[in-house]
Amino acid sequence: MQIELNNIAFRYPQSGTPVFQDLSALIPGAGFFALFGASGVGKSTLARLLAGESTPHGGEIRLQEIGRVLYSYNTEKLPGWASVGEHLARVSPPANLRRIHNLVEAFGVESCLASRFARLSLGQQNRINLTRYLLQDFDLLIMDESLANVDELTREGIIATIKEMFPERVFLYISHSVAEVARFCREIFVLRSPRRHPQLVPVAGQDLRGGGTLDRVAHEHTMLEIVHAA
Repeated sequence: MQIELNNIAFRYPQSGTPVFQDLSALIPGAGFFALFGASGVGKSTLARLLAGESTPHGGEIRLQEIGRVLYSYNTEKLPGWASVGEHLARVSPPANLRRIHNLVEAFGVESCLASRFARLSLGQQNRINLTRYLLQDFDLLIMDESLANVDELTREGIIATIKEMFPERVFLYISHSVAEVARFCREIFVLRSPRRHPQLVPVAGQDLRGGGTLDRVAHEHTMLEIVHAA
């Protein structure tokens, strides 16, 4: 199970500046990986390419032993035809229904199940939307600022839960928090301007799991590496 990006090129129509040019990377195996970079550098564009929602103009994306790819982003809305709990039950494959209780409890959204999605806070909406994706069958889940409106402590608990519940899946986490990606991710891919080579720079993360002890010196070193790469 791995993702290969080989010399990817992409340019938006009528734009004179490429978003990607000769972009290459290898994301090896299952685990929690991060995509990090400045606003506007192309993180969401790359996410859509990986999800098959856009097609590169050059190069090749190879997904080995990865079947279904899901793409979650923080501005998605759930339809208002039912309560949140009814919607989660209806969209979940029967074999995955037993996950609902575990995810809802771990994400702290038990009180949201009887409400309509539009009546929830932004943080609650983000957590419910992510729950919806985790109830599906997938090999790769791209989380594009999926927890942007969730407080830090809750966000860390959610990440720890995901890593514990889905050790054989691949996650690509897009976040602007350098401390967070350095702490929890196996590897951080720093996306830079196409004028810089290489455009995607890998940095080894601390890959902290629930109950683990953070090496603060190593964590600070990782953060410095990420900032320097960016």
